[in-house]
Parts: sequence; C-alpha cells; structure tokens
Amino acid sequence: MQTVVERELELKLVLSPERTVPVPTLLSYRSDDPYAVHIVFHVGSDHPVNWTFARELLIEGVFRPSGTGDVRVRPSKSEGQGVILVALNSPDGDALLEASSKGVSAWLEETLRVVPPGSESSALGIDAALAELLAPAGADEMRTHGPSGDPQDGDA
Repeated sequence: MQTVVERELELKLVLSPERTVPVPTLLSYRSDDPYAVHIVFHVGSDHPVNWTFARELLIEGVFRPSGTGDVRVRPSKSEGQGVILVALNSPDGDALLEASSKGVSAWLEETLRVVPPGSESSALGIDAALAELLAPAGADEMRTHGPSGDPQDGDA
C-alpha cells in the first residue's frame, strides 16, 4: 500500500539579500518512490514548477552543504532563525529558495517514519521481484523443457 506524506510550506525566492518573494510550495513524498522527494512551486502561472530529487540530498542538506549538480542544499540562518537554502539550476534559469528548517525537518521526519533510511529497496519490492525472477524453475517446467530451455518432444 502506498503512503503519501505531503506538507504545504511557504518558501521564499531570494532575489537579493534584501528582497524575497513568497512562493507557496508543496513537499511530497511517496512510499512507492522511496528515494525521491517531489517539490511543486506555485509561481502564479498556469503551470506549477515541479522538481524531483534525492531525499538523501535534502536530509543531508539540513545539516551540511549537499549536492553538486542542479540541486544544492545547505543550512543557514536568516533573521536569527534556522533556514535551509535550496539552489536550483536549469536551462530555464536559476533560483535560490529559503525554507524554514523546522518545517522541512518535521516533514522529513514523517517521511523517515514511513520509509526508514536503508529500507528504500524493500519499499520498492526489488528484493522480492529479484527473488521471484531468480527462483529455481518448478518441477513441471523442468519436465517440459530441456537443458537449453527449449521445449522437448517427449521421450528420446
């Protein structure tokens, strides 16, 4: 059964050290996609902006700078409060967003209760699927197929 953990937060788009713009945001995590977090930014257009990246990157970014590619996350302070800075790079442009450390951390803790770290592959069912795929053939299948796996004509 799939579990979804969502939280609406207002992030701030950092335009300059003195100016930010509020951005309504939805953080989403699905147990059937346990390695990823999904973030939807409602930027006042007909189409929201969607980003998906590794949950581990966001978890690490709460404590120390994380990421080297299109998504970089790091802890910081703003007006005496703990914040998380998320830098996004795309062909369409770059954005620096500021999120409340408390809000993001509380949401991440909920995701970790749903799928604890290290148990992501079992949430995907990969181990069970591989075990089924690699299971020895049943006795009926062994009788009707030769060593090469081709059907046999019966007694030789």
